[in-house]
Amino acid sequence: MDIFLGYFLYLMSLLTVGGIYALLALGLNVQWGFAGLFNAGIAGFAAIGAYTYALLTTAESRFHYGGLELPLLIGDVTAMVLAGAIAGVIGVICIRLRADYLAIATIGIAEIIKLILKNESDITNGPRGINKIPRTWEHFTEERFYSNFPLSVINSPDGWQIFFENIPRWWWQPFFAGTIILLVLLIYSLLEKLRTSPWGRMMTAIRENEMAAAAAGKDVTRRRIEAFILGALIMGLAGAFLGQHLRLIEPTQTFDPSKMTFLVWVMLIAGGSGNNKGAILGAFLIWFVWSTSELFTNGMIEILASIFDSVDISILKNRAGFIRMLFIGLLLQFILQRYPKGILPEKRPAISGKIGKLAG
Repeated sequence: MDIFLGYFLYLMSLLTVGGIYALLALGLNVQWGFAGLFNAGIAGFAAIGAYTYALLTTAESRFHYGGLELPLLIGDVTAMVLAGAIAGVIGVICIRLRADYLAIATIGIAEIIKLILKNESDITNGPRGINKIPRTWEHFTEERFYSNFPLSVINSPDGWQIFFENIPRWWWQPFFAGTIILLVLLIYSLLEKLRTSPWGRMMTAIRENEMAAAAAGKDVTRRRIEAFILGALIMGLAGAFLGQHLRLIEPTQTFDPSKMTFLVWVMLIAGGSGNNKGAILGAFLIWFVWSTSELFTNGMIEILASIFDSVDISILKNRAGFIRMLFIGLLLQFILQRYPKGILPEKRPAISGKIGKLAG
């Protein structure tokens, strides 16, 4: 029974983190797949969302500012709004940059955000980070939340504390994973409607031929900023749920660009840039491979250590991350050799009405 429970909880963890990466990939797909904006600062927007949520919802602490203990939904929404607002400011300044130049600018901005989070110790607790971040669903087990619940709901004179002590401690994990999956499906549905709308077709036209779109009277700069903000909103929400999942965030390791930027780009390219289904598929596929590769590399390290007595396990474990990166790179090469435009390539919105009849 314990084995099955372990597999079940591992599956819930895969779905949770895979869903968070799916949100990041969908946000990047709006920026790159819809508008052709090369954002290499994904980690920065995720960090904004995570820290905003943490500062608003955690309990009071003497180590950092915040501790406002606001409702979790307010933390999620504010994380999105602040990430989008900062993206708007960045967009006004940098959106006219093209391709590699925009990528360089967003990398620099992401590093600036991380440096601010690292050095403003009074606000963010610096490199020590913020812990005890409340999770959706699990937060009901904390006294500051359940103390206001009506006892009649459970019909127990001993109150909610006894109730939560008598149920499995992992009860919240399926609900938390399910909430993230529902968010992924909701945002996917909204983005699909947006993609086939006049705005979405205009973004495709701007991405394919910006000069022609401008000559047709389209406000190219404004539309690019809109796409940049929309993608950042989704990334901010993903950052908020990443903070909930980890419960401890700090600027360096949590928002390592290799995991929070490089990996998201691999997910989108492998799944299919410009296709929302492809972004979700790529996120879950690459995250599954990344997670299982950790089990594989750890197993290989143990085997090598048992064969060769002189092998230092700690050194090998430090190298394991680079081996996993190499493996992901080789997997991406294999996918692109077989599917040059990703597993699920972009499908252009169908043209309807008189124009469709003329085209036929």
